[in-house]
Amino acid sequence: MSRKALVISPELCIGCRGCQTACKSWNQLPAAKTSNKCTAENPPDLTPNLYNKIRYVEIPSESNPVRWLFVSQRCMHCDDAGCMKICPAPGALFKTKEGAVGFDKEKCIGCKLCVAGCPFNVPRYDEKDKITKCHLCSDRISQGLEPACAKTCPTGAISYGDRDTLMGKAKTAGSQKFYGEADLGGLGVLYAFKDAPKVYGMEESPA
Repeated sequence: MSRKALVISPELCIGCRGCQTACKSWNQLPAAKTSNKCTAENPPDLTPNLYNKIRYVEIPSESNPVRWLFVSQRCMHCDDAGCMKICPAPGALFKTKEGAVGFDKEKCIGCKLCVAGCPFNVPRYDEKDKITKCHLCSDRISQGLEPACAKTCPTGAISYGDRDTLMGKAKTAGSQKFYGEADLGGLGVLYAFKDAPKVYGMEESPA
């Protein structure tokens, strides 16, 4: 089977956070009480009950008072996944046939080594000290469905499908740089950027 992936285009994202809501709804994750931190971002970070968060990136602009970019923060589903390499519990973290990094709470021992092994600081732990994170809607994609985030996106900013095909389409559409094309063996969540990764608040070369 060809490797599947998400391609996220921040230039198309309108910050509606429909993907955030769809993710919580599909995974039956409870809402959380939050407080105003003088920012449009809500919640302020990933949590055990928030697998996908939209970051707001403010860009100085000569033509407008402010330019906003919206970047989805989640598990990147690395092909060479540091979390899997460092995890001492057999089967707690695993690869699906589509290429996603899944998890099994029953096999997680709560050591949190996966946090140290993740260059994106993604894994979170619930109240029972069991790992939680985006699993790329493995229950949906195994049945031939799109991840909930891609299904609900109204602008096409999130696309799911064959990794090579999606990358080819984005390059044809004018994306200047693919974030994650080769990093860490190639990410399963790629970003189609038109500017340098640092503009979007991303590390240049994650390792």
